[in-house]
Amino acid sequence: MFYREAGDFSSTYAQDQQTFPIKFDRWRYYAVLFIAIVIVPFVVNDYWVNSIFMPFLIYAIAAIGLNILVGYCGQVSLGTGGFMAVGAYACYKLMTAFPDVSMFVHVLLAGVITAGVGVLFGLPSLRIKGFYLAVATLAAQFFLVWLFNRFPWFYNYSASGQINAPERDTFGIIIVGPNTEAWAAYMFCLIFTIASAIVARNMTRGATGRKWMAIRDMDIAAEIIGVNPLKAKLTAFAVSSFFIGISGALFFAIYLGAVEVGEVFGIQKSFLVLFMIIIGGLGSIFGSFAGAAFLVILPVLLKIVGVDWLGWPTDIVAHLLFVIVGALIVIFLIAEPHGIAQLWRVAKEKLRLWPFPH
Repeated sequence: MFYREAGDFSSTYAQDQQTFPIKFDRWRYYAVLFIAIVIVPFVVNDYWVNSIFMPFLIYAIAAIGLNILVGYCGQVSLGTGGFMAVGAYACYKLMTAFPDVSMFVHVLLAGVITAGVGVLFGLPSLRIKGFYLAVATLAAQFFLVWLFNRFPWFYNYSASGQINAPERDTFGIIIVGPNTEAWAAYMFCLIFTIASAIVARNMTRGATGRKWMAIRDMDIAAEIIGVNPLKAKLTAFAVSSFFIGISGALFFAIYLGAVEVGEVFGIQKSFLVLFMIIIGGLGSIFGSFAGAAFLVILPVLLKIVGVDWLGWPTDIVAHLLFVIVGALIVIFLIAEPHGIAQLWRVAKEKLRLWPFPH
């Protein structure tokens, strides 16, 4: 008996509407949070934080944002890298202009600024959709990268064209700069990841989420029953860009510390986050985490097995990564369009009936 719901019932509407109405799921969620908050900070080192934990947390936020737009609202976007760049550069300008303000405020304001830019580039979605909307967001990707490269004001007229995060601390603990402790950077990103997941989970389960899904499934029918397509689509672009902007700010300030926009936030970044939600599962918050974890751990795993154990050349391992990811995307799109999240749901259904035949 691995997974059971027998005897687990709700006596009020509030209990029935809980994020995790099943006790087993709820306690599993608490256990994961306990491990992430209480145990991991005391056992991680710089390698684990920089190679796995921080990229996973930051990409999970970006995947949640893109999943809201693509998976829940059905609006195709290829401009994720550009919106992450907006968050990074907004955070940099805020850090240099207001050095005494908390980093929490800088990251949140960077998300708000990115949300405004996302709404601006989301306006074409009111007239176009599908392939044409994808091209429009792709144009936004290239335009934003060009903008940050073209105007020196964005990088404070630096000769190198890079932006470098100045050292900052929160509650006396350094979280930005070369002297940052690994656990401090991890905890700072973890706070935003948990908050983003909770907010996204509640929004997608509420009235706003139902409007997004109605637009996704059939926008004409949704408009007939009273859903405002203008408000629904622009809200999806705003919320999605807000989360992506936060991830861009964290990627620059906490993870890398120095960024050159063309190299870090190019079109490859947009496709990487898109692949995360395709593999993890469209229209699923859990799928965003699963896809981010998979595409963050896979390169590390291939390096350990291919380079360190088998002695393969690094370029062969890099090409093997592309082959595996490409094959998985094709397989998931054909065999299981809802990704790892659906496989997890199917596994739980089988565990509910085990050991009886299906």
